[in-house]
Formats: sequence, C-alpha cells, structure tokens
Amino acid sequence: MGNHFFAYISRMRNIKRWALMRNTEEENIQEHSHMVAVLAHALAVIRNRVYGGRVDANLISVVALYHDASEILTGDMPTPIKYYNPGIKEAYRKVERMAEEKLLSMLPEVLRADYEPLLQNSDGTVCAIVKAADKLSAYIKCVEELKAGNLEFKKAAEQTRAALEAMKLPELDYFLANCMDSFARTLDELD
Repeated sequence: MGNHFFAYISRMRNIKRWALMRNTEEENIQEHSHMVAVLAHALAVIRNRVYGGRVDANLISVVALYHDASEILTGDMPTPIKYYNPGIKEAYRKVERMAEEKLLSMLPEVLRADYEPLLQNSDGTVCAIVKAADKLSAYIKCVEELKAGNLEFKKAAEQTRAALEAMKLPELDYFLANCMDSFARTLDELD
C-alpha cells in the first residue's frame, strides 16, 4: 500500500455533511473537523481553568481534527440513520473501525504509532470532550441555519440542544451559558 494517508485526509473537503437537509450554506467534514477541534480545545481549556481539570487540551484538539477521518472512506451517514437502532449503530461503528485501520495502513510504518491514538482514541475523557465538541458543532450549524431563516434545522436544533444538556459536562454547560449566544447574532451585533 502506498503512503496515501495525507492525500486522503486532504479529500475531507469533498465529503458533505447534512446530506438529507436543505442547507443555506453547505458544510464539509474538513470544515466541520476544524470547528470541532477549536471547540474541543475550548472545552478542555474551560475544564482546566474553570473547573481545575488536568486534561491535555492540545491532544484533545488534534484527536478532534481526525474524529471524522474515517468518513473519507465511508461517507457521512446521516444521524437519524446511523442511530436508528442498536444494530445499525454497531454495524456502522465496525465499518468506521475498518476505515480507520485502512487509513492507518496508508501511513509509512514509522508514523503509524503516532497516528493510531489520534484516529482510534479510547481515553474516556478525551472521547467525551470530543463528542461534546462534535455535538456542539452540530448545534452551532443548526443555530446558524435558523439565523438564516432555514426552518429545516428547527427540530435538529431542539434535539441537539437537548442532547448537549443531557451530557452534563460542566465545561459544556459553561460554554453554552457564556459563549453560545454569539452564534445567533449577526456580524453587526457582535460589535
């Protein structure tokens, strides 16, 4: 197998998100992954600074950058389908795992050990923060679509907000209380 890992990673920009929804602005997994990394880093910093945590914010942000890398090979499965029932969820997780293994095999052998924990991180705290950032990014997308008048995202926004609140992560609650309102404002209102 050639060393094609980085060429594949660059193709993240070709995988569209929210395929079942009418979007005022399309989003791809490269853009999404960048935002998830920014948010995961913020959540980790909030955990450390506000709540006395001791997590590696830099590691968490890099794991977030790669959290959807498997979708280069699998495509983006819409959430209502992916989580329709436990069987579909488990089968899709196996497909994601195989895609991650395939991507790792595209790296030079000498680099694989460095990328494996980024693509297949199993640390519970890291995964929880990245998952929260991923869901937060989806919620921000919903809020921005609603701000643009796209009611297609109304139910998704409600469900995603409820899922965020159910996570019971203090750093996430802090972000929602102190930073989230800005996303519903226009550029002029941010001054």
